[in-house]
Amino acid sequence: MPDRIDVAPGAPGIPARWTSSAKTGVGTALSSRSRVWFTLSHGILNEVYYPRVDSACIRDMEFIVTGPAGFFFEEKRGWQPETRPVEPGVPAYVTVNESRDSSVRIEKRGVTDPVRSVLLQHLRFRPRDGCVGDYRVHALLAPHLVNAGAENSAWLGHQDGAEVLFASGRQHYLALVSSLPWRAMSAGYVGTSDGYQQLLHDGRIATEYQRADDGNVALVGEIGFDADHDEAVLALGFGQTETEAAKAALLSLRDGFDAAWGAYVKNWRDWQAGLQSLDHIGGPGAYRTSTAVLAAHRAEGRAGAVVASLSIPWGFSKGDDDLGGYHLVWPRDLVETAGGFLAAGDTKEAIAVLAFLREVQEPSGRWPQNLWLDGRPYWHGEQMDEGAGCILVAEPEKVFAFTDAMGPGFHPRGSGFLTGVYLLEPTEAGTKVTTMSLHNDAAARTQHAEMGFFEGWGTALDQLAELAMGL
Repeated sequence: MPDRIDVAPGAPGIPARWTSSAKTGVGTALSSRSRVWFTLSHGILNEVYYPRVDSACIRDMEFIVTGPAGFFFEEKRGWQPETRPVEPGVPAYVTVNESRDSSVRIEKRGVTDPVRSVLLQHLRFRPRDGCVGDYRVHALLAPHLVNAGAENSAWLGHQDGAEVLFASGRQHYLALVSSLPWRAMSAGYVGTSDGYQQLLHDGRIATEYQRADDGNVALVGEIGFDADHDEAVLALGFGQTETEAAKAALLSLRDGFDAAWGAYVKNWRDWQAGLQSLDHIGGPGAYRTSTAVLAAHRAEGRAGAVVASLSIPWGFSKGDDDLGGYHLVWPRDLVETAGGFLAAGDTKEAIAVLAFLREVQEPSGRWPQNLWLDGRPYWHGEQMDEGAGCILVAEPEKVFAFTDAMGPGFHPRGSGFLTGVYLLEPTEAGTKVTTMSLHNDAAARTQHAEMGFFEGWGTALDQLAELAMGL
């Protein structure tokens, strides 16, 4: 039996960092009852967001296998992990990780439960060398509640007779439970007393630390696999209290993984069925995968808000002093996203995006470089494609003209890069559109050309033509 110690040593742990933004999967349940978004990278679960799509609550979660003669297999450092969606346009994933010597194999399926804020992973352990009983399989979880790794707390507890791994931070809670009993559990500080350190040095959880408070913390639990049980379901629940998080996780376990998987897949198939049939564009599955990625980044409860990416760029070097990332609304990206929804036939979502942009537009007429879901700017820089110019004339079905030489309210800016004019003329074949970019001098015109003006418009026209031919 492991030793039991009330409080883990080594507080507060090493400085907290995030993880890779090279995602291989993103997903959510498309349900107002499930406010959880997840990401995958390097064969493991990465940032999970709750209760908003701009609020990351874990760094990552992986499985570590130890065994005879010092055997140590860490999933994210395995040999060529394979992650694939169950079908194009449905972001329910199957992941297979194998040790470099091919002695053990872990097969996983993962979704969020559509009826509550819980993420479920179905795990199958397949040793190819020896039997299940020769190995120990551990779940290692790094809480980073509400966009921060510091000042989190982790502890071991119970709920309704079940053993639970808990964590909290900034008035939010998570709870990890398993369908198989936990053989051993521990809480600790990352880099000093966390489970990874124990497994690396001892091959097992030798000491069960009951609590680790106010630091960069981690949780670990050994799953009770044996000769008769090589499959398990782990449920990661979230809530505003520890009881809410644990009860949600236990209810999802009770209802079963297959029920959540089936409802999750159905939600996505139903949404895809309402889109334009443009599957012939791009490679196999490209269109459906692209639309699913757009939809997976939408906010729940904030119509029209879509974050740029469920990731933190250069995450390995980012800590609590940089709380943002790409899990923010970037107006420059949001405009392109609206165009994607419109092209795919989701007009309602495209209109919602425009309404959201109207709500968060600043008094000067510009938009923040990026912002939280509630409209608060994060970075205060001004990007050229987000700075408001001045509309000179807008006559429906005839002409639209604007300039950046003036700002909102026709206030002169002293200099401008271009004036754009769009002339619309009805013809028997359709609408003829003539575009003109007018510059102050030849140098500005040359600069615009070198930026790819002609190539860009040519590519855009080719894409529009291809899209129109498929309608």
